[in-house]
Amino acid sequence: MFRGSMVAIVTPMTMDGSIDEQALEALVGFHIENGTDAIVAVGTTGESATLSHAEHRHVVKRVVDVVSGQIPVIAGTGSNNTTEAVELSQAAMQDGADAVLLVTPYYNKPTQEGLFQHYKLLAESVALPQILYNVPGRTACDLLPETVQRLSHISNIVGIKDATGSVERAVDIIERCGDSMEVYSGEDPATLEIMLAGGKGTISVTSNVAPKLMHEMCMAALAGNREEATRLNDLLIPLHKALFLEPNPTAAKWAVHKMGFGSEGIRLPMLPLSEEFRPEVLEAMRIAGVNVDDFHSN
Repeated sequence: MFRGSMVAIVTPMTMDGSIDEQALEALVGFHIENGTDAIVAVGTTGESATLSHAEHRHVVKRVVDVVSGQIPVIAGTGSNNTTEAVELSQAAMQDGADAVLLVTPYYNKPTQEGLFQHYKLLAESVALPQILYNVPGRTACDLLPETVQRLSHISNIVGIKDATGSVERAVDIIERCGDSMEVYSGEDPATLEIMLAGGKGTISVTSNVAPKLMHEMCMAALAGNREEATRLNDLLIPLHKALFLEPNPTAAKWAVHKMGFGSEGIRLPMLPLSEEFRPEVLEAMRIAGVNVDDFHSN
C-alpha cells in the first residue's frame, strides 16, 4: 500500500521549544519536491513523547493540509495507553491522515497476547490502514514474528516498521506473512538488505536530510537493482551512522536546522547536538550530496 522512502519527519521548533510553523511548512514542501514517497508526522523522530495532545493533532493536520494529497501522510498515534492510542488514531482519521503508525506499548511490558489484543482493538476502532511499529531498543517490548503473523490476518493492519535492525527478523516476517503484511525498515543501515529481501520501503530518519538520494536508493532496491541501490546506499552510510551519534532526533534536528529549516530547538530532556559531533554530521551530509553552503543557516 505504501512504498519507498517514507520520512519520519522532525518537528521544527524555535529555541524556546515552540513549534515553528513556517519551518514545518517549508520542510514538508522540501520533501515533496525531492521525491519523498510519504511523510510520517509525529513519530518518535517528531518528538511525539514531548508534544501535548493538542500539538500532536495540530502537527498532523498541518502536514495533511500542506501535503494536500500529493503524497500519503501517516500519523504516529501509538501509545502505551490503548485508549489514548485509539483517541489519537481517531483524531488523525478525522484530520485527513492516510494511515497511522502504532508503536508497541512502551514501559508496560505486555505479553504477546496483550499486544495482539491491543492492536486488534485499535484496528476495530479506527478504519484507517494501520502500520505496526516494533522498536524494542526504545520500548522494552518486542512484537514477535508469530504475533505479527496473527495480526496480518486483520484487514486494515497493512504493514510493520521493523526497527530491530535485524535483516533476519524482517525476512522471517516477510516469509510468514506474504502479501498480507508489508515490511518497512525502521533502521536506516538495514534498509538496503531488507528491501532487496522483499521489504517495500523504509520509514527513515536519514531521509530528513537526504530525501532525494534515499528515494532513488529505495526505487533501485524495489526494482531489484542491487548494484545501483548499493552504489547509492554507499553515499548514505556515513549519514546513517552520524545521525545516531546521539539519541534520535538530536542529530537529525541539528542537520535540518543547518539546511535552513528553523532553529536547532529541541525539547527537554533532549538537548541540541553536542559540538564534538557536529563536524562528523556535516561531513556525512556533504558525502550524501547535501551542501549546507547552499542553505541560509548559521
